[in-house]
Order: sequence, then structure tokens, then C-alpha cells
Amino acid sequence: MRYGQPACRHHQKSRRIVFFGGAGVSCESGIPDFRSADGLYRQQWADPPEEILSAHYFQRDPEAFYRFYRAKMLYPHAKPNAAHRALARLEREGKLTAVATQNIDGLHQAAGSKTVFELHGSVHRNHCTRCGKFWPLEAILQSEGVPRCTCGSVIKPDVVLYEEPLDMRVYSGAARAIGEADTLIVGGTSLNVYPAAGLLRCFLGDELVVINKTPTPADRSATLVLTGPIGELMAMDE
Repeated sequence: MRYGQPACRHHQKSRRIVFFGGAGVSCESGIPDFRSADGLYRQQWADPPEEILSAHYFQRDPEAFYRFYRAKMLYPHAKPNAAHRALARLEREGKLTAVATQNIDGLHQAAGSKTVFELHGSVHRNHCTRCGKFWPLEAILQSEGVPRCTCGSVIKPDVVLYEEPLDMRVYSGAARAIGEADTLIVGGTSLNVYPAAGLLRCFLGDELVVINKTPTPADRSATLVLTGPIGELMAMDE
């Protein structure tokens, strides 16, 4: 069975599609997810990844934070995969109105998507913790140890760490888009991370499509559930 075919039929009859995705969307681009058998959180570190990626850890030991961050969170050579490209194409066709993503890699924009709500921030944006000066990803990649601003203070990536709140402007924009959608595609996410996963409660439309390698809490209310790699399942003729 070619799982991409039923997904495409749903796309064709929908006019206001919103996509809500997580780490599984970028796996086919070579970026590991977090909670699968081979995911980042199953690997062994001196401190648990959830601890390292917390606000208090960043403040207490930014050098150790950046050792982990550079080694495991940055994939500057990753390219958009078929899922990213399919979503960008749906937007160009006027069918998809927004992408709400938990990913921080910027691959949706690299594929051409314009309306992207980055719920957990982006590695491509970094700011000085004192003066607020913006620094691109290249500044982090080219630095050693703790990257510092020209004013001497520590640069922090604009990613939402544990213990930090989401940007409410981004969250509200995603909630509004999902609330106005007639079709919501949920892909590459276990739906275990809150408050982001709570956005599904905003959906009032008729068609809920879930695409994931493993079961999710949304499966029982979905009109279509596809199991497997999302890039393969969403692939379109290009």
C-alpha cells in the first residue's frame, strides 16, 4: 500500500490546512529525534539531556551547555526532506495556511514555507544576554567555549529551554491558525511535550490526520492515521 495516496486525497479536498509537527519531521534530514529508541534522550551523558537543556543549567554552567549544544543540537548541513518540501508546496498552492513546529532547525523555512510558528525557537537566532545584540548561527559555530558578545556577555540561543515559557505571541498565532483550519495534519511528534501539544485542543475542523512512526494520543480521534517515515508518506511529485 502506498500510504502517501490517502494523505494526498485529504490535501486535495481541504482549503485551510495547518501542519503541527515535531522532531520526527527532521529525522529523514539526518537530525535525530528525542524519545525514540535511538533518540537523544536515550543516550548516556554525564548529566541527563533534560538537565543540560534547562535554564538553570545554562546559567550555572554555560560551557558544559554549549559543549552539548554544539555536539547534539546543531546540524548546519542538514537539508529539507520530502516532508518539508511537500508542506512548502501545499502553501504555495494556497491550501496550507501555516506550520506550527516544535523543531528549532529552520528546515521548514529552508524548504520555502513562509508562515511558520516556531514554538520552541530557532538555532538560527541568538542574542546577547545583556545588550540584546543579535548573532546568527555562524557566530556560535565559529566560536569556542562560551560564545560572547562584543560587550563581553554570554550569547544565548533563542531556543526555549526547560523551565522557560513559550513565546506567547508565537503560541497564540499557532493557536489561531489551528482554530481556523478545516484540516490539521499532525506529524512526527509523540504529542508528549506540553504546552505545545495542548494546541490540538484548539482544532475545530473536520479532518485530523496523524502521521507518525508510533501511536499518539490523537490517534483515536483522527480521521486518518498513517504509520511510518513522514517524508515517505507525504512525498508528492516534484
